[in-house]
Amino acid sequence: MIRVKVERMFLSNMGFVVLLKGEEDPRSLPIFIGAAEAHAIALWINNVEIPRPMTHDLMKNILDCAECRVHRVVVTDLKEGTFYANIILDVAGKDTVVDSRPSDAIALALRTGVQIYVSDKVMQEAGKVFSDKGEEQDDASQEASPSELEQLKDSLEIAVSEERYEDAAGIRDRIRELEHQTTQN
Repeated sequence: MIRVKVERMFLSNMGFVVLLKGEEDPRSLPIFIGAAEAHAIALWINNVEIPRPMTHDLMKNILDCAECRVHRVVVTDLKEGTFYANIILDVAGKDTVVDSRPSDAIALALRTGVQIYVSDKVMQEAGKVFSDKGEEQDDASQEASPSELEQLKDSLEIAVSEERYEDAAGIRDRIRELEHQTTQN
């Protein structure tokens, strides 16, 4: 298994992508995810506080109340273009494996502070090496990922379209803060 971290998230012309970067491996694993999961991951990455728990926060709270602990999450397989993942829980002292979409597993891992892994097989099949500019090394046409500010603007659009105005206000404030920092530099 290859230990990874969430390197960044961006919106491509085909949808939202979370990029898992190997900690001791030059490859990264791009995974397309849904808008709701992208929003949950983006809020966590950008330290946006929300007044009420979102689904993944609720999941963590329920696990805490049940005295279950998340040990790790693993992207385990790639079949016909679809990634599969497992959440490994400690339930009464025994490891219990729960099937999951990678996006949900990643969102939960971020909230619980556990390690994320990718199986060697999956990284071999779908891992890519990107340059510092976000370009795949063998393909100069690969689109560079947006900055944190652009990610926040995408998250803001989603929050407004879903009428989550409290979330949108927090994201808006973070955008203003970043824009202010940029103008001062």
